[in-house]
Amino acid sequence: MQKDSEQELRPIVVQIEEAPVEQDNLFGTPVVLDEQEGTSAAYATAYQAILTNQSSLAECIEPYKKDLLLRGKSNYTITCFLSDLKMLGDFLGRDTPVGRINKDDVTNWLMKLKFGTPGVTPAPKTMARRVTFLKNFFSWLEHEHIVSENPASSLALERPMPPLPELLTNEDVQLLLDTAQDDARCQSLIYLVLKGGLKKEEVMGLKVHHVDLVDPAVPMVTVRFAVSTNKQHRERRVVMPPEFTSIFRRYLRDYHVNDIVFACTDRNLNYILARAVKSAGIQKRVTLQLLRDTFAVQLLQDGASFDTLREKLGLSDEAWLESKEKYRRLAFPNSSPEKSNRKKHGKQDEIPQESVEQ
Repeated sequence: MQKDSEQELRPIVVQIEEAPVEQDNLFGTPVVLDEQEGTSAAYATAYQAILTNQSSLAECIEPYKKDLLLRGKSNYTITCFLSDLKMLGDFLGRDTPVGRINKDDVTNWLMKLKFGTPGVTPAPKTMARRVTFLKNFFSWLEHEHIVSENPASSLALERPMPPLPELLTNEDVQLLLDTAQDDARCQSLIYLVLKGGLKKEEVMGLKVHHVDLVDPAVPMVTVRFAVSTNKQHRERRVVMPPEFTSIFRRYLRDYHVNDIVFACTDRNLNYILARAVKSAGIQKRVTLQLLRDTFAVQLLQDGASFDTLREKLGLSDEAWLESKEKYRRLAFPNSSPEKSNRKKHGKQDEIPQESVEQ
């Protein structure tokens, strides 16, 4: 086996442009990162058909990348997974046939990454992502009948639980909404996150034509993403409260908005919220993410299922893997995962074992 590098490779996110973008293949050959044409299922299937259990790790890179693109994975996810594949090749040997890789091989690689460099301990989340890569990569090989056994199938995916945020109380929410009435821009922002569950990046991407006020009693917001982000699978329509219609119309009028809903930086959005929080006299730290968390927990406490919550939040598999347990603990602090799931679904709702948009 070749020795792993002493330093971990830090993945570089490559933005996909309108024209094809070339970068060096992880094993030294230039490849096209994105193409206007050719990323079809038929193309990928034909490419994968040449692989066998004797194909090397290096030979799997391009077909694997194509498959990730076809499944709508983000640029960041693709870059991370390909970086992990290179590191696996550095450890096992890039010419190693995929059919000869067993559980001991992948376990030894993980142990090397975790303990092999004195004084360097990878973050738990980084190690969890590498387990996710292994499960994703070998599941793909198994699904394509390239390997008959998946050496990563029994790997345990352990994630550290982050500390729970201190949510807004009902009194805090009412104080914030009352204060925001003085400014239609602030009120629109708070409603989109606290009542619609949008992320900051989704708010920043909104355009006026994404907001449908044809039926004033049922205003709707369409969340869209640029093609270059590979996040079209997270697009959705969000039903807003009826009062949002008048709030948003007042915002358009007062601020002369006709295209981009919030033509500012995301830092400006933070400032808008911070001023409202200060004016409301709320002492705790309040962020747009905290408003989104409050929306999610309230939804669960009102009787929504976990599946409904995920759809409304537009979460990727990785984000859902982390967020589901967090929201369960916040919404039902005295219940076990089994009890809270049975209460919501009548049976336990399984948590996906693969993350990073599996």
